[in-house]
Amino acid sequence: MNVINLSEHNSVLNQFLREIRDVNIQKDPLRFRRNIERIGEFMAMEVSKKLDYQPVEVQTPLATATVNTISDQLVLATILRAGMPLHQGFLNVFDRADNAFLSAYRRVNGKGELEIVAEYMAAPAIDGKTLIVADPMLATGMSMEVGYLALLRHGTPKHAHLCCAIATPQAIESVRKTLNDSPDVTLWCAAIDPILNEKKYIVPGLGDAGDLCYGTKIHLSDR
Repeated sequence: MNVINLSEHNSVLNQFLREIRDVNIQKDPLRFRRNIERIGEFMAMEVSKKLDYQPVEVQTPLATATVNTISDQLVLATILRAGMPLHQGFLNVFDRADNAFLSAYRRVNGKGELEIVAEYMAAPAIDGKTLIVADPMLATGMSMEVGYLALLRHGTPKHAHLCCAIATPQAIESVRKTLNDSPDVTLWCAAIDPILNEKKYIVPGLGDAGDLCYGTKIHLSDR
């Protein structure tokens, strides 16, 4: 598994990261969602450099031009609900891609252990296609792992690009181990933060991406 940390090189991406982390800017959900979306657009452009292309002739008003065009069949997948703005950023760029959606949520099992539960998936066939999975926060890696393995029930992709805004070294190693360090998987991170706290949130991170995008939610344990 190849890991690409985009924050290792200075770019406008750093501005989007600064704003989604800022507690004052986070008070504006519209701006927060748009910045996550812009991170997706930036990442999509970077991912596009790794895709396969073929020359296509196009007729202009004056002559014929040859343009190298993406030949990969793309499937964009995301994990509800926090992944939606990041997914939309990718879809803004790869606007002809098929799409897949999965649900996943955290809960504590009877042993007091954190686990991820997946209950819903709508996805096309992905066999031989290029799969892009967008999930903004890669804290433990469990949501990405559960989602990716569920998608494999719909086929084996030619290559998979797993894309997140912020990851931890712990999550990266967990994903690497779960996927058996597959050479056909690339993990893209806008930034890598050092630690998780006791609640399994990334530090310094940005908080709960889903709540910041769409408002707070009621947990079943709160009822």
